[in-house]
Amino acid sequence: MRRRLAVIAVAALSLSACNANSSDGKEDKGGTEKGGTLSILTSASSVTLDPAKSQNLAITTLGLLVRRLTTWDIQPGKTAKVVPDLATDTGTPSDGGRTWTYRLKDNLKFSDGTAITSADIKYGVERSFAPELSGGLSYHKNLLVGNDGYKGPYGGQGLSGIETPDEKTVVFKLKVPYGDWPWLVSMPAFAPVPKAGDAGPQKYGQNPISSGPYQVESYQQGNSLKLKRNPNWDQAGDPVRTAGPDQIVFQLGQDSAVVAQRLIADSGEDRNAFGASFVPPAQLAQIQQNAGAKQRLVTSEPGALAYLALNVTRPGLQDLKVRQAIQYAVDKKAFQVASGGTVGGDIATTLITQGIAGRQQFDLYPADPSGDVAKAKQLIAETGRPAPTLTLLVENGATDVSQAQAIQQGLVRAGFTVNIKTADEEAVTAETTGANADYDLTLASWQPDFPSANGNIQPLFESTEVGNGGYNKSRYVNGEVDALIKQATGETDPARAQGLWAQADKRILQDAPVVPLIYTKNSFLHGSNVQNFFVAGFPAYPNYLKVSLKR
Repeated sequence: MRRRLAVIAVAALSLSACNANSSDGKEDKGGTEKGGTLSILTSASSVTLDPAKSQNLAITTLGLLVRRLTTWDIQPGKTAKVVPDLATDTGTPSDGGRTWTYRLKDNLKFSDGTAITSADIKYGVERSFAPELSGGLSYHKNLLVGNDGYKGPYGGQGLSGIETPDEKTVVFKLKVPYGDWPWLVSMPAFAPVPKAGDAGPQKYGQNPISSGPYQVESYQQGNSLKLKRNPNWDQAGDPVRTAGPDQIVFQLGQDSAVVAQRLIADSGEDRNAFGASFVPPAQLAQIQQNAGAKQRLVTSEPGALAYLALNVTRPGLQDLKVRQAIQYAVDKKAFQVASGGTVGGDIATTLITQGIAGRQQFDLYPADPSGDVAKAKQLIAETGRPAPTLTLLVENGATDVSQAQAIQQGLVRAGFTVNIKTADEEAVTAETTGANADYDLTLASWQPDFPSANGNIQPLFESTEVGNGGYNKSRYVNGEVDALIKQATGETDPARAQGLWAQADKRILQDAPVVPLIYTKNSFLHGSNVQNFFVAGFPAYPNYLKVSLKR
């Protein structure tokens, strides 16, 4: 998941929950109080409700509306686990990991009362191939048999790689072994969609038929999204959603600074609200001086990796010693300060982020966080050439520029000349993921789309991800690494796969195509009536599926 660096690095998410409705205050067996209205304040002006188009994490917005074959068990202090959701287990592999079979639980119903069947799963996945529904997570699209040229179900064509031998069984046929398939079927595209209820690719997302604890009551783009209870959802068959509030209201288009001030004040309905927008640094500093607000501030563990990508195809960066010199010359401490200090993140040395199972801690370029200029100069001297002049391409936001200047001053100490080039977000993305690549360095950040080291490594470093919209911004190509990625991807034993991903982490950094900078943190503020509000090791977001209100 590509995340805008400036937002991650300095911002904190503020969360507040608004309670408007009365309730009988009943509790479920797990201690979650039932009732009230939870408001989620967000700067976004719209919400993508069509599961084929959504990039939502399993524990955020769309997880309230639609279930998938599997989902994530996210708990404080524990490593994220994949668990059954609509399916009875996380999948049965066969044919060396090329075939995955799922059996649906009993008594599953949509919000309209109709039964959820394997055909609904198949149709939902097929919709994600429709050109009109682009924008969603697409890992599965290159894996399923029959994907070549497939354009979705609207022309009457089915996808041969998904079989439904009966109403409760769905079988996925893959081109290659894929050990992380249980994680992939937790993505929104694997939510069931009834063909009879699909009014068309442009209409279904306005009010999708729910399989989760809530359904859409009303949606006004730029204003609000209101969710109400789905009477046909069965808590007994859903292990991860507690469905505390009676109603959930997303207040859209809210100014982040105003939201933060409302939550700091914690008055009226804002006592029962949480915000999905990052708290600006000024408000974050204000919270530190407010004892009441500080008690309601929740800071995530280190999450997404912020890094400096080195375009290894450029003349000045083709020499490994030059790239290694940059590893030592970079002032990570200065970058951390430009990113909000220790509240913005911890110093990073690996590609696999904290909270991911199997991660190994190491540092191939040990140095003080401010760098080792002498070592950098030594490596440059060994090349027999002066340190090159480099172009650092970044987005034009104030924080982006400050971060770029922190990188610039670190490299200048070792003899590099660094010219900062700025552009808007769209232009930077187009240049760094397209064919042009007219840059030497660029700042980026990445959080995996699912809690596996696969998500840390493959999208950023496999050779197939160079250009054509891929996020291999270093233009890094190494056959040995590609082979490790292929082997790890096809491994169905989690422990073996984790060992291979850790091996790939070290092998990539031996070639120094990127400099890990910080593992970013997010801070969240919630209202005083909000309960069961936490951020686990992965992802660095609150678990929407557990939040409830004091009654």
